[in-house]
Amino acid sequence: MTAHARSVPGRSRNLTIAGVLLLALAVIAGAIVWATRGDASATENSSASFPSAKPAAPGDVVTTAGPVSKLDMEFLAKVRQANLWEAPAGRLAQTHATSEAVKRAGMHVMDGHSKLDEFVRNTAEALNVSLPDEASPEQQGFVRTLENAQGADFDKKFANILRGTHGKIFVTIAQVRASTKNSLMRRFASEVNLTVLDHQNVLDDSGLVDAATYDDIASSF
Repeated sequence: MTAHARSVPGRSRNLTIAGVLLLALAVIAGAIVWATRGDASATENSSASFPSAKPAAPGDVVTTAGPVSKLDMEFLAKVRQANLWEAPAGRLAQTHATSEAVKRAGMHVMDGHSKLDEFVRNTAEALNVSLPDEASPEQQGFVRTLENAQGADFDKKFANILRGTHGKIFVTIAQVRASTKNSLMRRFASEVNLTVLDHQNVLDDSGLVDAATYDDIASSF
């Protein structure tokens, strides 16, 4: 057999190997294109599922924790004012009440609003929001009413006044927690929710809350 004849099979093998390599490269390239398209599609779907944060609305105050809305600021002020009269009301329950259930509720109210007052002041400072320094005239009137009551009369007034105010703020807490774009406000509203729910529970447990108080709460929604 001549040298030329022996070289033909070698060339065929080389061509076959080259063809296989080209086919492999084509398959790899196709896989890369498919994966790239898949990643782009996944990113697109992810973006659709998790839209970017909404921009601040007109009137919002922009902070590093997110926009602070008018509702957020009003909520901070309301909680601050609630603390200013409900903590003293809880202290009055320890000296004016005859019902142990009311005294217990008073302790929860006093302790809860004392802690919330520190929380609201720290949150407002972090967000550069001004807070009131005194309770509203109506709230100051509640305190005077309780100061002038004793025994069973105090028990009844305390349970109904405090249950009414806690019930009415509950909806606002839910609105803020559901809609705020600010991470500090979400944490704050969650804590207020736990505190107010606890106070409603202990006030309900007193057995002194009238049906008219629940009706009044419902009418405020």
